[in-house]
Amino acid sequence: MTPMPYPPARRDDQAEELHGIRVPDPYRWLEDPDDPATKEWLDAQQALFTATLDSRPAFRDRIAELLRSGSVGVPVWRGKRSFFMRRTPDQEHSVLYTVDPDGTERVLIDPMALDPSGLTTLDSWQPDKEGRLLAYQISVGGDEESNVYVLDIGSGDRIDGPIDRCRYSPIAWLPGGEAFYYVRRLPASAVPAGEDQYHRRVFLHQVGAPSDEDVEIFGHGMEKTNYYGVGVSRDGRWLTISASRGTAPRNDLWVADLAASPPESPALVTVQEGVDAQTSLHFGRDGRLYVFTDRDAPRGRVCVTDPQRPGHEHWRDLIAEDPEAVLSDYAILDELGSPVMLVGWTRHAISEITVHDLATGAKTGDVPTPGLGTIGGIIERPEGGHEAWFSYTDNTTPPTIQRYDARTGQTTLWASSPGAVEVPAVKTEQVVYTSADGTEVHMLVISRPDTTSPRPTILYGYGGFGISMTPGYSASILTWVEAGGVYAIAQLRGGGEQGEEWHRAGMLAGKPRVYEDLHAAAEHLIATGVTTSATLGISGGSNGGLLVGAALTQRPDLYAAVVCSAPLLDMIRYERFGLGATWNVEYGSADVAEEFAWLWSYSPYHHVREGVSYPATLFSVFASDTRVHPMHAWKMCAALQHAQADPARPVLLRNETEVGHGARAVSKSVDLAADQLSFLAEHTGLREG
Repeated sequence: MTPMPYPPARRDDQAEELHGIRVPDPYRWLEDPDDPATKEWLDAQQALFTATLDSRPAFRDRIAELLRSGSVGVPVWRGKRSFFMRRTPDQEHSVLYTVDPDGTERVLIDPMALDPSGLTTLDSWQPDKEGRLLAYQISVGGDEESNVYVLDIGSGDRIDGPIDRCRYSPIAWLPGGEAFYYVRRLPASAVPAGEDQYHRRVFLHQVGAPSDEDVEIFGHGMEKTNYYGVGVSRDGRWLTISASRGTAPRNDLWVADLAASPPESPALVTVQEGVDAQTSLHFGRDGRLYVFTDRDAPRGRVCVTDPQRPGHEHWRDLIAEDPEAVLSDYAILDELGSPVMLVGWTRHAISEITVHDLATGAKTGDVPTPGLGTIGGIIERPEGGHEAWFSYTDNTTPPTIQRYDARTGQTTLWASSPGAVEVPAVKTEQVVYTSADGTEVHMLVISRPDTTSPRPTILYGYGGFGISMTPGYSASILTWVEAGGVYAIAQLRGGGEQGEEWHRAGMLAGKPRVYEDLHAAAEHLIATGVTTSATLGISGGSNGGLLVGAALTQRPDLYAAVVCSAPLLDMIRYERFGLGATWNVEYGSADVAEEFAWLWSYSPYHHVREGVSYPATLFSVFASDTRVHPMHAWKMCAALQHAQADPARPVLLRNETEVGHGARAVSKSVDLAADQLSFLAEHTGLREG
């Protein structure tokens, strides 16, 4: 077969020595997106992708049809108003609505009304405690560089903003709506060159005042990669501030009594500092302080104490750690003869809610749920009550909002996704397989009820940052399965499905275990007749892109096709780009000899070898991605194209502009998913659809 006519990519004899190891980097020039050579190469790659991909209109049409289900979010209550997100079948983005005290439903923020191009996204929002003002954050073109604005909810008028450099900022309103705490990066002029993505601080903002007059509250002199959380209790008395180094699974925590010190100069008291645990606080209406923590409890527990004595030595277990389930959420319902706490759990990634006596923690019952799926965001009214709302989804159910009434013990449907779609019949099995070191790993396997094996299969995984792979409605999965394929989701170490110990087993020096778990999942699917190596594709994005990048270099014989989206792949230089420096607590740093050895052992870009028959590979990256720089995929693509020994297995690059790592318009999501499924179908032999 004639070799694929890949665009020429210069291979430089560039290398550096790190800890006694020569580290080659022949495509370092591709790190510069403004280099004319890089631009020419990217244009040629896009032309090759367009000419080569056999995109299937049937996939695109079916994904679009299934996404016409729309979506609906959990309501948030403030004062006499509720707020929620909803996307109707024909909308590109979800819209924020409010329901006024008289029951009138109104649009508050419609991203398409702000920008008909569809490039503007609503990143987050937070009403004040009285439900009169709304702080919201928007960004453009996928860069996630949020600007904060304030809206008068009654009139709909914008009364404040923009406040820039507020990416990932919480908003903590003080009572009365005159001020809020928030998190903002320092300006680029105030930090060392190349560090403008870091150096966050907690500020106090007076609504309507210039943001350059905001008072810096916290963060000076601390770690540059710190992320901060900030909250104010419903009564306005208690301020909490948390700090975590990058994405580390631990945080320091402080509390201040605002009745005893002014908001602009709070007297912070340490709750925990230098402790290897994650902890958060909730000040109850009953005067107790509720502590949600994995300290001495990797699967989570809830403790109580007096707010005046927040230290660990005063904590008392209310909801003890469960040895088999992970505690994920809780809500307090106190407008009852015997107040209760609802506790959300995941058991092997399947959600459940239990009911407990608020005084003793004793279990008194269970909350009925629609099925074996995923529950999110248990919400109660801030001023108390007997009701709670939560979202529910599974592999065939678009998001719904359920209402639980603690007086009756009944769960009822509160809101459905607004679009009516015909969802294909599928079956979902949870299987257990054994990884290389004997560890049992769970996997969801989704197929048509009438499917005969072996079938073209997509194996998906993530395995990082404590993120759990739970059941959820996916137009892409349903489209693939309806066409006759099988979709498997492995709950790899590094995720949160079995608690923090499971996460830590797959981070830092343990990262190779994640790849072993994926290979074992593939071997299980083959051994049980679900698929074959010739009909097996793998897919992953971001940290999951690192996963499949490592997999294709370690076991190229095991996989027929790979979709690698927004990936990390050069693990020696990843800290120098995007938000990479915030992830060295997950992966390690090449600056440290021991940690360099971990990274060097699997860094996908550095393990590409000439003359190997690699799987057909599609890299999909986004030019405005400010989390993971697309240079990872650019360099890896060039290396694989140079090395690929099998001309029947192409290596392609889909380089998309004006989108980033996160939220995007529905139409752009449809196009991306259709291209990815088309590529996998072509190279795993799925002929239907």
